[in-house]
Amino acid sequence: MLSRLPFGTQKKIIIISFVALPLLLLLTFSYYPALELIRLSFTNWDGMSQDKDWIGLQNYREVFSNSEIFGVFKHNIAYFVVGIVQNIAAIYFAVILNGKLKGKYFFRLLLFLPYILNGVAVAYAFGYVFDTTNGSLNFLLGSVGLGSETSWLGTEKFVNYTLASIGFWRFMGFNMVIYLAALQSIPGDLYEAASIDGASKWQQFRFITVPNIYKIIELNLFLTVTGALEVFDLPFVLTLGGPAGSSETFVMKILETAFQFNNYGLASAMSVVLLIFVVIVLSIQRFFLSRKGD
Repeated sequence: MLSRLPFGTQKKIIIISFVALPLLLLLTFSYYPALELIRLSFTNWDGMSQDKDWIGLQNYREVFSNSEIFGVFKHNIAYFVVGIVQNIAAIYFAVILNGKLKGKYFFRLLLFLPYILNGVAVAYAFGYVFDTTNGSLNFLLGSVGLGSETSWLGTEKFVNYTLASIGFWRFMGFNMVIYLAALQSIPGDLYEAASIDGASKWQQFRFITVPNIYKIIELNLFLTVTGALEVFDLPFVLTLGGPAGSSETFVMKILETAFQFNNYGLASAMSVVLLIFVVIVLSIQRFFLSRKGD
């Protein structure tokens, strides 16, 4: 049947057929659940009963008025700060390993390996590293006379930075590889011309390297911000939100509200608020980075 149709019609049918299935899957598993989530955020559904009573904006008022819910966002600041430092370190190592360094391929592999490890396995491994009594970090610090009884995961002041440092170790190599790919796309003639003109290494980095990888920096900052706002696995595995809820992230609070307290309506509203918050933060980031890029 298809072979009897004009070539142009055949082409359109084939294109529509290839597009229809992915679009159907996208609508079924992405957009429909998102719309359903928004609808549930206006109800008091407990996740089990057939009754989904409409309560309007009550759940959203609860999110913004309850400091135990919205205040959890402050725990994500540590992941954002460490993520910025992580990007700076990734650029540094990318620049170093893009040069004529002996054994650079080995060091690239060494820095990238943590990224391919399972997140839960990494969390458990660092649980032994940060253990107060038998941890390798306290043992190392004690051997050089810097104290050996620090509770890295039990002190409210810096538990989030301790957890974020694990993300630094795991994801820095991934960001480095992205920056490295961007650096290798820069023509070497630019650096040669700059060297002939007497430009220093810092001037070459500032006026050649940074402008040429600016879009990649913007991309990695996008991933850093979304990752910082949506972090879940590390605090869940290592601290369960402790001590005293000081490491509980907003995603953990959403899951707790839904599955522990069976308040799916409020959890849905929290998910929508998280989505809106991510969009706002990324829009602000995009605005300032675009202005600077121009």
